[in-house]
Amino acid sequence: MSNARANHLTRRGIIAAGGALGLGAVLAACGDDDSKSGGSKATESAAAKSGPWTFKDDRGTTVKLDKIPANIVAFTGVAAALYDYGIQVKGVFGPTRTTDGKADVQAGDMDITKVEVIGNVWDEFNVEKYAALAPDVLISTTFDNAGTLWYVPEASKDKIAKLAPSVAVSVYDRQITAPLERMWELAESLGADMTAAADAKKRFETAATRLRAAAKAKPEIKVMAGSASDQLFYVSGTNLSIDLEYFKALGVNFIEPPESAKAEGGGWYESLSWENVDKYQADIIMMDDRSSTIQPSDIAKPTWKQLAAVKAGQVISRSPEPILSYDKCVPLLENLAEALEKAKKVA
Repeated sequence: MSNARANHLTRRGIIAAGGALGLGAVLAACGDDDSKSGGSKATESAAAKSGPWTFKDDRGTTVKLDKIPANIVAFTGVAAALYDYGIQVKGVFGPTRTTDGKADVQAGDMDITKVEVIGNVWDEFNVEKYAALAPDVLISTTFDNAGTLWYVPEASKDKIAKLAPSVAVSVYDRQITAPLERMWELAESLGADMTAAADAKKRFETAATRLRAAAKAKPEIKVMAGSASDQLFYVSGTNLSIDLEYFKALGVNFIEPPESAKAEGGGWYESLSWENVDKYQADIIMMDDRSSTIQPSDIAKPTWKQLAAVKAGQVISRSPEPILSYDKCVPLLENLAEALEKAKKVA
């Protein structure tokens, strides 16, 4: 089997497994009224600039256009991050609307009625709608070294590539600070006014200091990152996920499945039957908050309810696909810091 094929199957498996990419937490929003209302300041800033637009992405690909792109189509999470910086996209693909029509958690603060949704689930991407938007650029994340564009279907990727150049921000095997910096650079290049965002960046740094102190004060507290589907429970490793790698670097004591156990999950996670959900004893459990997974309040499995962390009420949320604006990432740090500060040794 080729590496490309193996990567594709791994990506599909990740979604089929309830999105157990790294496994769950969440967020808030940033900027002044202009940035929240769709980015009029960014529009003015972009209009004030002249000359060509150039951006080198994390694949090493340099996109060059005659002007700053106006018609942007992006993966939902990327669009949400750009929105926080005052950049309004025209179209999105990826989890945007829940089954009841509300904004998905990955849509952040975007008004989803003001964007064209050309795909809402895995392997869904309406090429005709995409073409009708006359896209200047497509922006997504990538979860592998090959630079595969997240949520761009394998079957139609060549057609999509012919319609506009693409930009990829890597969220693979690095700490969250790296893609945060890249998204900042991308937004700035697109004309965003980053003045207000500077405050969010300071709050992020303050939250990181708090988390480091909390982890240092309670090194005995073990944290497990999990995700739930009807048939299986997934325990994430830390060595590929941008948030967990960062939290670990700050000193958080994570339960780490052995590499052999994570092989089936492409190195991301270990799959457990619900009968074996007590294989690892954690004091805090962080659960995947994405709509593709079962949320803790809806888990009826008796073995889940018997876990020490569950009994103690020491279960918090986590987002394996953080919205990459500093404002949205501050709560990720604060929530874990607070949980550690309050945690009791129960495992």
